[in-house]
Amino acid sequence: MSVSVLIMTLNEEESLPACLASLSWCDDIVILDSFSTDRTVEIAREAGARIYQHKYETETKQRMYGLKEIEFKHSWVYMPDADEITPDDLRDEMLAIANDPERPEALFRVRYKNMFMGRWVKHSSLYPTWITRLCRPERVVYERECHSRCVGDGPTGRLKSHFIHYSFSKGLTAWFDKHNRYSGFEAKESLQILRGKGIPWKGFFSRLPEARRSALKELSYRIPFRPAARFAYMYLLRCGFLDGWQGYHYCRLIAAYEYMIVIKIEEQRRREHGLSI
Repeated sequence: MSVSVLIMTLNEEESLPACLASLSWCDDIVILDSFSTDRTVEIAREAGARIYQHKYETETKQRMYGLKEIEFKHSWVYMPDADEITPDDLRDEMLAIANDPERPEALFRVRYKNMFMGRWVKHSSLYPTWITRLCRPERVVYERECHSRCVGDGPTGRLKSHFIHYSFSKGLTAWFDKHNRYSGFEAKESLQILRGKGIPWKGFFSRLPEARRSALKELSYRIPFRPAARFAYMYLLRCGFLDGWQGYHYCRLIAAYEYMIVIKIEEQRRREHGLSI
């Protein structure tokens, strides 16, 4: 048995060729496109992929549409983004899982190497971060409007191999556009958390890194001077300075993203009270 692939796209003509080249071993590649206006669909079709198009609303809704409304050839589905490269060791590990009918897991999480300006910014990107990339579609659901989270009805596994993430492959302008959109969702979510119950202190003592990371994130919403604190945490406490000049600029970019969230929270508060922006 093999593994099917689902890639969500929107104007990914720069990134998609390399992504597809690293998936040449797969005989069932599905592209879920959000009505791209560049050569994305043409590139995917030339590579032999099946093309579906669906209007994008949120990441969660799009992923759920892809996993629940599209029929795949194989039981396991791998879900890379268009700016990700799949190395051979990761391919072999996933194929071994697909060929073992006794596997109890509903999903697997994978670490990645985040690249910036020709360098793996290991420390600045808070490595390791585990995200869902392999799942059984009928056994998972996605939650949260922003930075969606996958939840399964069975055990969660972890793959030993990495994928390579070129998050800046479309350039800095595209990165800022994307994070400008994300910051609006983050601001809305942050405001809900700030108005909800207290900090989930139990999460800090969880054995699961995902739970500890979630608790830390909720705590960060309440820290004063949040953008500056984020920079200090990444660049100093997590040793981002070891990533050279790339690490410094990467940490500055993430701090800028945090600032966009903070100021949009204030914008939402003022709009609720009928105040000018």
